[in-house]
Amino acid sequence: MITCSCAATPPAQLTPAQWEKIDAIIAKYKDVPGNLMPVLQEVQEAIGYLPPEVQDRLAEGLNIPGSHIFGVMSFYSMYTWRPKGKYVIRFCESPPCHVLGAENLLQMAQEELGIGLNQTTPDGLFTLETSACLGVCEVAPAMQINEVVHGHLTRERFRQIIADYRAGMAPDYTTLTCTTYEISRYKQPPTDLVLLKNVGKIDPENIDDYLAAGGWQALKKAVTTMTPEQVVEEVKTSGIRGRGGAGFPAGLKWSFTRPLTVTPKYIICNADEGEPGTIKDRYIMEGDPQKILEGMAIAGYAVGASQGYIYVRGEYYLSKHRLAKAIEQARARGFLGKNLFGTDFSFDIEVRSGFGCYICGEETALIESIEGKRGYPRMKPPFPGVSGLWGKPTIVNNVETLASVPAIIEKGGAWYKSLGTPDTTGTKIYQIIGHVATPQIVEVPAGITLRELIDTYGGGMRPGSTFKFCQTGGASAGIVTAAALDTPLDFGSLAQVGGALGSGTMLVADQSVCVVDFVRAVAKFFAHESCGQCTPCREGTPLILRTVNRICRGQGTLEDLALLERLGAAMIDASFCPLGQTAPAPFLSAYKNFRQEFEDHITKKVCAAGVCRLG
Repeated sequence: MITCSCAATPPAQLTPAQWEKIDAIIAKYKDVPGNLMPVLQEVQEAIGYLPPEVQDRLAEGLNIPGSHIFGVMSFYSMYTWRPKGKYVIRFCESPPCHVLGAENLLQMAQEELGIGLNQTTPDGLFTLETSACLGVCEVAPAMQINEVVHGHLTRERFRQIIADYRAGMAPDYTTLTCTTYEISRYKQPPTDLVLLKNVGKIDPENIDDYLAAGGWQALKKAVTTMTPEQVVEEVKTSGIRGRGGAGFPAGLKWSFTRPLTVTPKYIICNADEGEPGTIKDRYIMEGDPQKILEGMAIAGYAVGASQGYIYVRGEYYLSKHRLAKAIEQARARGFLGKNLFGTDFSFDIEVRSGFGCYICGEETALIESIEGKRGYPRMKPPFPGVSGLWGKPTIVNNVETLASVPAIIEKGGAWYKSLGTPDTTGTKIYQIIGHVATPQIVEVPAGITLRELIDTYGGGMRPGSTFKFCQTGGASAGIVTAAALDTPLDFGSLAQVGGALGSGTMLVADQSVCVVDFVRAVAKFFAHESCGQCTPCREGTPLILRTVNRICRGQGTLEDLALLERLGAAMIDASFCPLGQTAPAPFLSAYKNFRQEFEDHITKKVCAAGVCRLG
């Protein structure tokens, strides 16, 4: 769980110019609803940290209790009370990075820098930290220095990167083409693309390129030739299911909100993308941000909303930059704002940022965060479609879902439904990562098999690797063995074999991975990311981690395995939100498929992969 690191913080020694910056930021947001998170983030960016004296100034200026500011700051891992180095290095500890050696590389980084974790080099240049996930799994193992990602780390590469920063050659993230790789590097299918059609082919910071590719015509068609009800029906006809992981039909969700007479209504684009292994939304945000805005505006017209918010995870700096610029250009051209296309429909969008909290990918926790609170999930019902942001009807859809909407309106729901499978219609962005030759993303009609995804788009297994298992759908999903290689990757088919489509990420592991150690890495992630609101998750996630840690050290017992099974069942049944309900799934699935490997760690003190230090 996230904890405060504010103890013994020395009094702030800020200059008059810094206090002026703080007051200017307060004035900028004073009348903006849910202003606390933007203010905290801008102030931290301006002066580097948020000591108690600054918190007091914010509390007074925003008329917010100081305890509330403390509570919010202590919930999100990217806020800091203390000064840090000029460059903050965050090493990714996610399961995809872990299986590719991140733990050893973190030890290497401490040796190279001559500091421990959460310490700063004597010259004040570098502070070394960890991140539960950076969302760049295609270049694992990875780190982020301030806003810039550096992947495929080795000792030699790390040394060169640090030398470049010491020499004053720190890259400016706003000038980068993309965070990791250009889409042209990846193999794509011969079929027409829906979501990635423009990515890599247009300048994402030039609205004219989007317009030349037919952009904003779907919104024009919707608001000038269709009723809101017709738009909802077209999306229902398409059969598109939410691409954030849950798979709830988007059109059905919209149909619940459309008839409500309560105003205002809101559209929220969930761009938090914190599930380890999930990298797809970043490519759309960085490569075709106008498409997301257009999809949100169509959704707003359909349900009667006039305001939208895009909630982007804190680590996605380039995505936030591109989206903000896209909004500015769309407003200037009249595609956002008042009376769009000469009608009485008005719609605008604002970007909000998370700041290091996986639970805020859950829709109600995300809403709490936008409102300027700790990201605790809400009780459902009522669902956000009835009572969401500030108690008003709110549609929350994933980036990929909303980016599909313009094509559905342009070409029709029946066309979209003809793609994919009856269970999962349309195209889907799959992410193939881990021990494959070419980790990447690919957009294909839903229903491709895992074997085809690995062999055709992942380039097969790495040289010398053999397939052992795949964690499907993200860190909260189960794992499947080679018996599932020919399973169609859609919601229903994967559920039948103990997997999940989730966000569409497939983490492939070879024979070098110890399944017990892998479960330990996943358990570490969930123990860190539990919000602590409910007892089953707050107590259960660290108990899973402690128990699996014992097994990895050769100190476990067979009763530990029985305990984990009972604990998993209790968490699934009693946890408040999906985090606690799914956190046991990786262990339960791994134990079902690799029972002998767990028992060998306990009874024989043997790790077949040679990963765990037993005894």
